[in-house]
Amino acid sequence: MFLKLTPLFSFLALASATDCVGVIRSLADVATNQNCSTVNIYGFTVPPGQPFNVSLAQGATVNLKGDIHFGNLSWAGPMFIICASLLRFLRGNGHVFNGGGPFYWDGLGSNNGTIKPRPMMRIMISGRFSNVKVLNSPAQTVSVRNPGPLTISGVHIDNSQGDKPNGKSNGLPAGHNTDGFDCSTRDLVIQDDCIAIGNGSNITFAKNQCRGGHGISIGSISANVSVSNIMISNNVIIDNDQALRIKTKFNATNSTVTNITYYGNTASSCRSFGVLIDQSYPSILGTPGSWVLLSDINFAGKANVIHVNNDSDRIAVNCGSGSCLGTWNWSSLKITGGVPGPVTFDGISGYAQ
Repeated sequence: MFLKLTPLFSFLALASATDCVGVIRSLADVATNQNCSTVNIYGFTVPPGQPFNVSLAQGATVNLKGDIHFGNLSWAGPMFIICASLLRFLRGNGHVFNGGGPFYWDGLGSNNGTIKPRPMMRIMISGRFSNVKVLNSPAQTVSVRNPGPLTISGVHIDNSQGDKPNGKSNGLPAGHNTDGFDCSTRDLVIQDDCIAIGNGSNITFAKNQCRGGHGISIGSISANVSVSNIMISNNVIIDNDQALRIKTKFNATNSTVTNITYYGNTASSCRSFGVLIDQSYPSILGTPGSWVLLSDINFAGKANVIHVNNDSDRIAVNCGSGSCLGTWNWSSLKITGGVPGPVTFDGISGYAQ
């Protein structure tokens, strides 16, 4: 993972900030103001199809002073890119980045249909990023690629308007694939909203509320990646397809997922599964692949308490041949409701359906 981030370190080896206050009220202001030690971003509408791309100087502080709206156009994105080494603080002050999701939502997410800007936001900073609201992302919301330690806190992502069908979604929830955070990173603490971890290590996801989506996910895991040392703790998961999920692509090779700990999470009204570990993605409980190795997947310490709907599987574990390794301690997993699901791995201890 460190080797993959080396080019990013080079890219972010920016000069120290100039002692000035930069003011950004439009894209035209970015180039002449982004090198200041303090950068104030006021509310404006970003023209359709153009990225709001800010490369900040080392040690800068950024204050969001108004709401940012993005014009509607079917294009690849991202809509917002922020790069900085050792950013002291990005203070959102409760202001909103509005992606205009209803224009794009067709129930197909990033899989097909309308081309949607994704991710909506690409965060490539170290330091602190806090108190920002993100509304109606077209597809995946935030991608994090941090060059050093980063704490994200007080970020509220609201795509709830996409939970219901619209005129383009054929009865499906309109805002499909509007995941909160997609991380491929290291040394990251996220303290709000939901996550999909595709690559990285030393990630803590704590004290968040995840409502009306896919739950908290590791994956989908592709080839040649490593996910390790992940702590998922004290989150509240409501009305999701599943509470907790690990999914690996059936054809992925040379990847590992290890040392994943779930601590003190609670979930209610899970529609399909309580816990799902599946190596057959994009299928669900299909023929699994065997070349992504899973180990040390544990429910430890404070109890993880999950309630699933009556026709949902409590747990389902679909491992490839020899790809789930060791003994997994699930003694701190408590699930009520639902029915027993299929389990193809005999290394789970401390839990029985």
